Amino acid sequence: MSDLEALSQLSDPVRRSLYAYVAGDGGDVGRGEAAEAAGVSRTLAAHHLDRLVEAGLLEAGFRPQERKGPGSGRPAKVYRRAAAELSVSLPPRDYGALASVLADVVELLGGEEQAERAARAAGLRIAADGGDPVETLRARGYEPYVEEGVVRQRNCPFHALAQDYPLLVCSMNLALCQGLLEGLGEDPGRAALDPRPGECCVTLSKTNED
Repeated sequence: MSDLEALSQLSDPVRRSLYAYVAGDGGDVGRGEAAEAAGVSRTLAAHHLDRLVEAGLLEAGFRPQERKGPGSGRPAKVYRRAAAELSVSLPPRDYGALASVLADVVELLGGEEQAERAARAAGLRIAADGGDPVETLRARGYEPYVEEGVVRQRNCPFHALAQDYPLLVCSMNLALCQGLLEGLGEDPGRAALDPRPGECCVTLSKTNED
């Protein structure tokens, strides 16, 4: 199935609602809780969730039963957002290839500090439109959420590039977020690196108003 065909699965409102709930949870989601969140029956939810797995948008697994042995029943089927990255461009474009070339140039020239300054300036430009920093990050795909007084982010918008150039991309990501905070009149020191598998490496400490 092509990326375009896979993404077309989200044209169905129920399927789109189920995907959004599973993706937003950040962990394993059972059929029952997904059905309740989408306001549909468990049977209908199971059908749509499995279609999303077939499309490569979700992954499926089984949650181990707490009770072992005879009578414990079958393991519950659970779903999580797929690790695969899908994109569609009409006509086809390949900005990722150019980004990789530019990252190579930065490393060859030893331009990491200049790259961080450029990223911070980009954050300042993003802040020119004003708004709340967390909502601005949400609009740009970071998927922020609060955990124990810290704003973490489920998604790294630069994930593919960060896999090949982790030090460069994470330092630039941090600088961008610091520039965003500075431009919005916030303390840039709220942004810090705190890597966690499967999430963005940048976190934000909360303010008293958060």
